[in-house]
Amino acid sequence: MTKDWTKIFKQYKGLWVALEDDEETVVASGETAKQALERAREHGNKHPILSRVPDDLVTYVGGTR
Repeated sequence: MTKDWTKIFKQYKGLWVALEDDEETVVASGETAKQALERAREHGNKHPILSRVPDDLVTYVGGTR
């Protein structure tokens, strides 16, 4: 299933986010992965999914030679 991270990108671009198992609910964020993880654990989430939200969205079109 495809996830829509549009809202996450707009609010958290350039930051690390800690996500619930649904991969869409942000439980914490921070400038570093360690910071996001510590904040998530403070909120009771022991094993969040960590991901860095890019600063910019860049379209990539792959191909073969």
